[in-house]
Amino acid sequence: MRWRVGIGAAFLGVACVAGPGLTQELGRPAHLAPLHHDHTAPNYLAAIEPRVSDPLRQPAPPTDPPPQVVRGIYLNAWLFGSSRLDKLIRLADTTEVNAFVIDAKDATGYVTFPSTVRTAIEIGANAEVRAPDTARRLARLRAHGIHAIARIVVARDPLLAQQKPHWAIRDVQGGLWHDGLGKPWVDAHNDSVWIYAAELAQEAVRYGFAEIQFDYVRFPDEPPHRLKRAVYAAQRGDESQRASLARHLELLRDRVKPLGVPFTIDVFGLTTSSEGGLGIGQYWEDLITIADVVLPMIYPSHYRRGTYGLRHPNSQPYSVVRRALEDGIQRTARLERPGRIRPFLQAFTLGRPRYTAAEVRAQIAAAEDAGIQEWVLWNARGVYPAAAFRRNPPVAGVNISTGAFGEPFR
Repeated sequence: MRWRVGIGAAFLGVACVAGPGLTQELGRPAHLAPLHHDHTAPNYLAAIEPRVSDPLRQPAPPTDPPPQVVRGIYLNAWLFGSSRLDKLIRLADTTEVNAFVIDAKDATGYVTFPSTVRTAIEIGANAEVRAPDTARRLARLRAHGIHAIARIVVARDPLLAQQKPHWAIRDVQGGLWHDGLGKPWVDAHNDSVWIYAAELAQEAVRYGFAEIQFDYVRFPDEPPHRLKRAVYAAQRGDESQRASLARHLELLRDRVKPLGVPFTIDVFGLTTSSEGGLGIGQYWEDLITIADVVLPMIYPSHYRRGTYGLRHPNSQPYSVVRRALEDGIQRTARLERPGRIRPFLQAFTLGRPRYTAAEVRAQIAAAEDAGIQEWVLWNARGVYPAAAFRRNPPVAGVNISTGAFGEPFR
């Protein structure tokens, strides 16, 4: 377990160790031998996946409309590419779970599927392909009625920063700027960073993903003494972080919209309640009016003592989720044509108490009581207690977990 303390973490009163946009990504499993690919070789892509370009030469595969109510779980890339996927498919077959959020590019910078995107090839992002048979695996999910969502990390990409340093945040004393974990970040003011993410999104849809979810759509959350060292060379004049993020989120939206899939984003949980940008440029009113769906990461363990008047938020998961969502709902109601709220909820243990099916279910109940029926659970290891979910009635040969379809996304 790794700890990182930054401005956002200090506000929450705990170091951020778990959850999209907040965590050190799960690394390559220790029991697997390291991959050694020469990404400079002309036939590199053919070597790791002989037919990598075949699905990409064809039109985008047909995707089913998204479920009216998405109830999902997160899968890291290694898990998606492993035999453990079978167990999670069985979980979806027998419970209310109807969606998987799957890393397409995580915070290591490596992609899950063999990519033909030029930037990915140039920087060696194909060097640790976690699921060479991504198209086949996604087709299997579709056959089981599982909505496949591609998670793409944007600003926290150490591989891209190292290979294209002119796209990265620079240090005032020279070289790359690094966060508290020693990782460089790309400059969120840089248009090319977002265009690269959009190109990967387009490719993900051609592989068969039915929704695109962008994470780390923000600036770094670090202590002031570290942020003072950061140089954003791509900043346009005195453009604020808020304005820059809004402009680039609109860029992503406009490039995803023609793909015919939902455009969704992960954001800090406190954006629902904070009137400021939390030092990272995320303002609720901007986010919810740009994206089809916004996923605030409402993890009770990440809220400091006294938040919402709660003495120990981590031991009161229902109250934290209910209050955070009520704030978001109230602010959203004042806006024209807002997107939907779909919270990321905590399915991991950080501190006391240990999170079991009861704590997970309490969060789901809080969302439902607040009027929100959909959610995604986060556990970096992909371990979820079946007892936390409602069971599906048995129907021979049919997975009924997807439910009815709603109105198309705008």
